[in-house]
Amino acid sequence: MINCDKENISAVTNRNCIGRLSKYKNALYHFKELGFTKIFSTYLAQAVGVTSTQIRKDFSIFKIFGNKRGGYLIDELISSLNNILSKNETHKVIMVGVGNLGRALIHYKGFAREGFKLIAAFDIDPAKHTTLSEVPVLPIDQLYQFVKDNSVQFGILSVPAVVAQQVFEIMVDAGIKGVLNFAPCSLQTPDKSVFVNYVNLELELEQLVYFAKLKNRLTPFDSEAIEPFIMDSRESSETCIAQGAAIL
Repeated sequence: MINCDKENISAVTNRNCIGRLSKYKNALYHFKELGFTKIFSTYLAQAVGVTSTQIRKDFSIFKIFGNKRGGYLIDELISSLNNILSKNETHKVIMVGVGNLGRALIHYKGFAREGFKLIAAFDIDPAKHTTLSEVPVLPIDQLYQFVKDNSVQFGILSVPAVVAQQVFEIMVDAGIKGVLNFAPCSLQTPDKSVFVNYVNLELELEQLVYFAKLKNRLTPFDSEAIEPFIMDSRESSETCIAQGAAIL
């Protein structure tokens, strides 16, 4: 159960914190595959690139506590993290926009492994109305009714910026509550219950170039000194890209 008192409310809604939980979960699966049944926060910290203090702090927010001498039971820890991240259920997802990026996302097998089922895609181009990897690509004018009929709450938006707001409003009106937005623009809605995660690949590349050149200009000592600050930026980016669907 999440402790949502004033001290913890900012933490449970912090994208970096939720992103770290996903990293912990993935690392734990790796340790489990290697035959481990228990783990100490020190080893988990080394695997994901954070401090053991940070791990214990993150876990305490969600009332996860280990044993000082025995560490954490991996199966129990995975179960707790899956419960927090709603991984114990399958989430139906739709996508709007079947360009090059959209097609790549349709063929991506990772969604199913993580409990996301892409049940339909939509596009305005009749030439794209077909079936890709068992996912039907439907006319955009069927979007609203399809979302209503299938009680879909989550969607991926990969359309040009010029039409993104219009499509987003249709999605929200139909009942979508979470959107992973690949369009290079901000989306507006008066509905405060709707959550949007932004993925801007151009921005990520710009930051990649900036920080790579910055570290190249610094001495090894200075480069190591600024690493924690770069990590904060990197965690935000990774959360938007890899864990934008953590709300699903």
